[in-house]
This record gives sequence, structure tokens and C-alpha cells, in this order.
Amino acid sequence: MEMEGASGSHNRSYRFAEGEEGENTKEHMYHVIHKVPCGDGPYVRAKHAQLVEKDPEAAIVWFWKAINAGDKVESALKDMAVVMKQVDRSEEAIEAIKSFRNRCPSQAQDSLDNVLLDLYKKCGKMEEQIALLKQKLRQIYEGKTFHGRPTKTARSHGKKFQVSVKQETARILGSLSWAYMQMSNFMAAEVIYRKAQMIDADSNKACNLVYCLIKQSRYDEARSVLEQVSSGGYPGWEDPKIKIRVESLMTQLDAVQPPCFLLQDDLPPGIDLEDDFVNGLDRLIAEWGPPRSKRLPIFQQLTPFTDDERESPDVDIDKS
Repeated sequence: MEMEGASGSHNRSYRFAEGEEGENTKEHMYHVIHKVPCGDGPYVRAKHAQLVEKDPEAAIVWFWKAINAGDKVESALKDMAVVMKQVDRSEEAIEAIKSFRNRCPSQAQDSLDNVLLDLYKKCGKMEEQIALLKQKLRQIYEGKTFHGRPTKTARSHGKKFQVSVKQETARILGSLSWAYMQMSNFMAAEVIYRKAQMIDADSNKACNLVYCLIKQSRYDEARSVLEQVSSGGYPGWEDPKIKIRVESLMTQLDAVQPPCFLLQDDLPPGIDLEDDFVNGLDRLIAEWGPPRSKRLPIFQQLTPFTDDERESPDVDIDKS
């Protein structure tokens, strides 16, 4: 069977050539060079259309066939979402993942969540992104993501590496803060960025915190944090992109007249950022320690939070 629109000359890409050993070696090198898996199923044909033919629409058709046929469903679903995003069909990709993720194993759900988050960001669906980020936080403190272990194996660009509970929690909090920034809720973003920095500080989150402070006209506080970044006070300060960001933020600060404001250690008046949520993060930081059970003890104090307890007209921090 030939793939629609594909040249017959590429049939050899779907399986190892039979016969002489030299042909097998040549065929193997073809798959290695183009990063196309061996075989003749719909998933292989989809990858061929995506990577060799450079035909995203044909690839999507074959990814759908692979999903419906049960051929590498997890990979087909994620790869199809990536291709759909490239051709501005992100809304379809979101619906596809929601509809077919139940066909994927439990260990695949976390990576599917990450694909969804990327799609939500692409589509500007900030409320959906915030809800999913909060769900991922709950999965961490309930022990569903790390299964009581202090680290988990993650993958990026084909490489595996270890991620700690602290790093993952800070990353998600940083993403949550960024989402609030996109909704111009700079008070909520500031509070969560500060909590993320207390867990696992870095220069990128510090710069975002500075931006939140600038948008609230709290220029002296912003300048103080920015000076800490430029002086090497946070990891990653030597990154050229961070240095450019620091210069840009400093230019913004120099262009405004610092207003008179009251310095304080507490939250700015009127923020009303759900005391339960903020206090829960405070306890998370205070109780950080080695895991003693499947449910990480550092998160146990967050469990009692319910939607009924989170009532904030100003900051919709937990209506997931």
C-alpha cells in the first residue's frame, strides 16, 4: 500500500530492503539520517511525511490513522499536536489530546500535559493554562508525579536528565506567574514569583519579578532586585539573554520618575491574594525536607485547600 501523494521511489523508506547485506546497511543509514523509524505502519508513514516529504497536512492524516489503528498512539498524538501547531491548527490539537489521551498509559499523561500547556500558550488560553498548572501542582504534592521520590527523569530535545521536586515546583510556579502576567494581574504574578524564587531562585524569574514591580510603579523595589541580578546574585546571570533583559529593564526604570511609596515586607494593600493559597506556599517552603512517605510532606499542608475556601474577587487564584 502506498501513501497518498508520496512517490513510489520512497517506498524503501518504510522497511529494510531485502537481499544483500549492503542494501540493508544503506537502508539503515537512511533511517538514521532522516530520523524515520523502520516499518510500514501508519505512524512510520506519518513520520516520513513529516520529516522526509515535509508535508505537514499528509503527516496529520497519517497520524490520525495511527491513532485510530492503535499504532504508537502516545507518540502519534504528541507528534500530531506539534505538526498541527506548526500549521496554525492548535485548537484542533487541543481537542485531539483531550479526546484521545485516555488511550495513552498513565506515565504519558505528564508529557501530554506539557504539550497542552504549550498549545494553550499558543492560543492565548490563559485561564485553561492556569487551571492545568494548578492541577500539576496538586499532582506533585499528592505524590502522583514523583511517587514519593525526590527526583524524576525528564526529557528535553532527546536528552534525559534528573529534575528535583524543588526544581519542578519552582518551574510550575514560574509558569503560573507568567500566565498571570499575560492577564495583567501583576500583583498575583509578583507574589507567586517571590514564592518560586524562595524555592529555586534564578535570574529569569527575578527579571520577570522586576517587570511585575515596574507595572505596579514600585520602581525602587524593582531596581533593588535588578541590581542583585546584574551583580550575580542569582544563577544564570551570566547568560547573554539575561544581560540584555537586565539592560532593557534598567532602561525602563531610568525612563520613569520613581513615585513615593511605603516600603513594606508584606503584600501590597488590597491585593487580597487568597490567604490560604499564600499561607500554603509559605508552609511548603518552611517544611521543605526529605520525603518520608509517598505523599511528599512538604505539600501536606496544601491538601485542605478547596474551591469553597478560595474566595477572592480581585485574584482568581484557584477556580480550577
